[in-house]
Amino acid sequence: MAEQIPTNASQDPFYIGYLPTAPRPIATHVRKGVIGLLVLAPLLAVVLAAAQHTFDVAFFEFGNVRTFAGTVVVDPHPLLLVDRPGGGSSRYYLVAAGKFGAGPMVADVVGQRVQLEGTLIYRDDQTMLEVVDGSVEAVAGAVQRGPDEVAHGTMTLRGEIVDSKCYLGVMKPGSTKPHRACASLCIRGGIPPLFVQRNQDGVGTYLLLVGADGSTINQEVLGWVAETVAITGEVVQVGDQWILRADPSAIERL
Repeated sequence: MAEQIPTNASQDPFYIGYLPTAPRPIATHVRKGVIGLLVLAPLLAVVLAAAQHTFDVAFFEFGNVRTFAGTVVVDPHPLLLVDRPGGGSSRYYLVAAGKFGAGPMVADVVGQRVQLEGTLIYRDDQTMLEVVDGSVEAVAGAVQRGPDEVAHGTMTLRGEIVDSKCYLGVMKPGSTKPHRACASLCIRGGIPPLFVQRNQDGVGTYLLLVGADGSTINQEVLGWVAETVAITGEVVQVGDQWILRADPSAIERL
């Protein structure tokens, strides 16, 4: 005798993809799932947006070329000492377009008063000029004398080595490992390396990183760029600029 299937046996609905409609249980289940996703999608978008880190406040006035006047110094990277209305001077880092320092652009006018065209890059109290090629011109006028150096002793600081141009405003974000390749190219091309230290409140202190004798160490620090490191060196202050003088061997990866 043939085996009979019990009449009360449960049977799951079966749907073949080419049929115009799905069985009611499957259609109901899919409809509920779609409605649930439509409700959850906006909420998920809000949660993901809130979890994203906002970019730090930094500026690159791309396309806004201005004229600046001041005294060119190299200490050890090119700087422009710009007169302040109330006396004294501000120190502007000088860089070229792209991933290059401005050394060749100002080599013939070091120690002279100049007029040049450039684009402002700035963050907090740090200011930089991307100099327009061919715009540097020696002019008559008093040469600005920079402020005296103030020594603050030997310290061990923890932070990150960044390339100053991107970090101060050209790229966002301009720090941590995602920016390592770009930062390495900039520093290799002559962009001044900065050492960024942050306190417990997240407020940053920016120190120009140079060798123990005050010379450039761009090539020597490439292996530590965009990583958390500790550096032991001499901290000095020149006006509104902080400088960390350290031997590359005093850099420790944390």
